[in-house]
Amino acid sequence: MKETAKVAMLVKPGEFELKEFAIPQISDDQMLIKVEGCGVCGTDGHEYKRDPFGLCPVVLGHEGSGEIVKIGKNIKVDSAGIPVSVGDKIVTCVIPCGECNACRNTPARTNLCEKCGVYGLFPDDEIHLNGYFAEYMVVRPNSTFFNVTGMNLDQRMLVEPAAVAVHAVERAKTTGLLRFNTSVLVQGCGPIGLMVMAVLRTLGIENIIALDGNDSRLELAKEMGATQTFNFTSYADFNALLAEVKTATAGLGAEFVFQCTGVAKAESNAWKLVRRGGGLCEVGFFMDGGECSINPHYDLCNKEITAVGSWVYSPQDYPITFDFLKRASGIGLPIEKLVTHKFKLADIQEALETNVQMKGIKVAVIID
Repeated sequence: MKETAKVAMLVKPGEFELKEFAIPQISDDQMLIKVEGCGVCGTDGHEYKRDPFGLCPVVLGHEGSGEIVKIGKNIKVDSAGIPVSVGDKIVTCVIPCGECNACRNTPARTNLCEKCGVYGLFPDDEIHLNGYFAEYMVVRPNSTFFNVTGMNLDQRMLVEPAAVAVHAVERAKTTGLLRFNTSVLVQGCGPIGLMVMAVLRTLGIENIIALDGNDSRLELAKEMGATQTFNFTSYADFNALLAEVKTATAGLGAEFVFQCTGVAKAESNAWKLVRRGGGLCEVGFFMDGGECSINPHYDLCNKEITAVGSWVYSPQDYPITFDFLKRASGIGLPIEKLVTHKFKLADIQEALETNVQMKGIKVAVIID
């Protein structure tokens, strides 16, 4: 096995450097994985453009998967109790701190951990191999991870965004408003919005409206289960679009809206797309996208809206996600079509530029 590993280090906003580090010794509670590929997330794009988290220098990449090449003697099973050994393929989830209020009192919601660790979002340290944009990565003690041997690489790279969508739909289900005949509108047809549609479709929800400004994304939305699509750029203003959506929903508006854009103006509009007595799930604001305004009387109280927020995922969402991916395949949803671009590690700059310019759906970095 190699003694060193190349990484794509984001040294400052807009600038990667390929660096090479010694592969460290693995402790009894660590694993070394040979990275095979990793999707590029919108969060990676934000970090690439302006380092909002103050992480630089950093090895990004958290939608990845790889093969175990070394495993500590204390690691016998994954976070679902499935045996693991050298040669197995894995994906990682979060690293809860185990000490904060969320970890101690709401163990099923460790996504709310105040100090939650995520691979690909660690500042550089003595380990160096901290993200999936690298040839190898060290899996730290107390990590949550899952054996995904049997899935192909594209499927494995889509697990993380699929878990975001599964968690959002699980949150939405707590409102009691999602039924077989519920009319659901998904605002934003990026990877997360498209995944949300696929999750809804696997649950038997058939009245799905997709809203975006890109015709090619709207076409893919139809393949993911959308029965009606609206391109907001085709309308003179939002009121004209709203009138069309209401016409498509018996003059009432959607019964439930998933807001997946991360755009403040879109968030304001989402409330107006919901009918009286309906619900809304906010999925898009993992990053601070700015403030928005709503009218508390017309948008919330008068309609008696039930709204929930969704924050990434918890380890408990991953087994559900695996079942979702199997079900999606079983009913013919082309989930893997979301992976539209693939780049080598040496071309990481082009991969990130493709992502931030929204030239594809899911951009991926493949490690030779």
